[in-house]
Amino acid sequence: MNQPSSLGIVDSSRPKTNVRLTISANHLQDLDVFSKSDPICLIYEKTSGKKSTTTESIELATWQDAQWTERGRTEVVMNNLNPHYSTLKAHLGKHGEIGAQWRNKDKNTKMGSITIRAEEDEKMEKIQFDVCGESLDKKDFFGKSDPYLNFKRKFDDGSTHLVHRTEVKQKTLDPRWATVQINTQTLCGKDGDRPILIECYDHDKWKKGEEPRGEAKFSRDDLIGTAQTTLNELLRGGPGGEPVEILLTNEKKKAKKGDKYKSSGTLKIWNSKIVVEPTFLDFISGGTQLDFAVAVDFTASNGAPKNSSSLHYMAADRPNQYELALRSVLSICQHYNSSKTFEAFGFGAKLPYQSSVSAIFPLDLQRGTSQVIGINGVMSAYRHSLQNVQLYGPTNFAPIIDTVAQKAQNMMHDSARYQILLIITDGIICDMHATIRSIINASGLPLSIIIIGVGNEDFEKMHELDSDDSLLQQDSRIAQRDIVQFVTIREFLNNGRGLYLDPDVIQENLAREVLYEVPGQLTGYMKQRGFEPRPVDTPWQRDSPPPEYDPIFDGIGTKRQAPPLGFQNQINPVTQEIPNASAPPMY
Repeated sequence: MNQPSSLGIVDSSRPKTNVRLTISANHLQDLDVFSKSDPICLIYEKTSGKKSTTTESIELATWQDAQWTERGRTEVVMNNLNPHYSTLKAHLGKHGEIGAQWRNKDKNTKMGSITIRAEEDEKMEKIQFDVCGESLDKKDFFGKSDPYLNFKRKFDDGSTHLVHRTEVKQKTLDPRWATVQINTQTLCGKDGDRPILIECYDHDKWKKGEEPRGEAKFSRDDLIGTAQTTLNELLRGGPGGEPVEILLTNEKKKAKKGDKYKSSGTLKIWNSKIVVEPTFLDFISGGTQLDFAVAVDFTASNGAPKNSSSLHYMAADRPNQYELALRSVLSICQHYNSSKTFEAFGFGAKLPYQSSVSAIFPLDLQRGTSQVIGINGVMSAYRHSLQNVQLYGPTNFAPIIDTVAQKAQNMMHDSARYQILLIITDGIICDMHATIRSIINASGLPLSIIIIGVGNEDFEKMHELDSDDSLLQQDSRIAQRDIVQFVTIREFLNNGRGLYLDPDVIQENLAREVLYEVPGQLTGYMKQRGFEPRPVDTPWQRDSPPPEYDPIFDGIGTKRQAPPLGFQNQINPVTQEIPNASAPPMY
């Protein structure tokens, strides 16, 4: 079945195939002055416009071009001009074309080259096993080795790709590493007899303050030995059976010692088994509901709403940045909650007939409740509040996070519900210490926090909350997992030529970015709690929308009425027929 678009419209151009991409690059251009480049690779599919080839010049930045749709991105590899990325799972169209631009390394260019291998992938199947080493070679002159393992996939052309690295074990020749889990598609293409390369290295320590970031810190390590195995051989060390023993060989040492050489140590592998990890869609198919809460910044730094320079200004022909952010996220989120009911809050304003500032207040002032029905209900409540509150301050996040976290606390007993909080703000928060404390407190709950920055403020400090590289920490307390995604909307407003994009294009691109981490955060939480999806034939009971909910106003009914002022496009929305939608992909 075709996937619907971000607005819930079934579209034959939407992705149909899950593909695992193995991506590596060589001889990339060094763009850093005091270190090597930190490359990342983004995958786009051309979903509209005329066909193009991989050698065609790309004049407009791909992420700003509506003809291209992002399907996935790799991690950042620090200080490396020859990166091997972790295998990327992307969604690619069956009849579409994958867009990429590269130049081969030759006399005329120093841009480097990129290698992409693609394989279809249907389920998250992993091999899990325990591994230890015995009698490894001593590589350090004054002490024992600090060993770790690399697991590499071997391709038919003889090339290899790093797919997993264990932690370093300090000062031991008999290490036992943490339990290993590797995706079988990534490791060997689910081919039980395809060779797998294992490398054992001794990690050389750097002097304090000199250790580089990323792959560069492994650049001077000494090889202890290598071994070759297969998936089938690893699985022979299953639970209850004898461990599989694999000898490590160091070819240089072997050539030097000749017949006297036996090995450079032994690896033992046991408790091997195949595990299938449930995906985000497995939980959704089992009835898991996503509850959504939104919080809007009503502080005075936004500017007076009647002033055209205000971030809250209501123009006749274009939505403001708050409206764009709300619609971009809620247009996706509504499909994952059958109740069609959101919680909506405001913060940092003085309410009518009140002298003190409300750190948090229900957005629907007319009914005095935070429970709002449908996207149209959220937008109406936002506009009404804007006309009736006094913008003030300060910008505090902790009260909002604590309020929503209390609700998430009640969802911990099963996998029926998961909470998402969207905060839209124009500036740096005033309670950073309290906010970090609240996030760490909430990191063990079924909760994801999305923060969208609007306007031209310097949001550099806000990135501290989005702990992609390391878990958020405050004093001696560390977050259990990363639950925050921060994005600035200004990056999505124009096409790089000074021209503003169509609101629909902005919403599509912004939604893709802010919702990118949610599926992994949900499955990570469920795994941490030991929850499995409910069977499809006996899913969690889904809530029904209230009687007053009208799907036509939210654009998911059988006919679509004219959208609110500022959201019109070139298609006549009054007469456009739209089929009933199923849930679009959560990027």
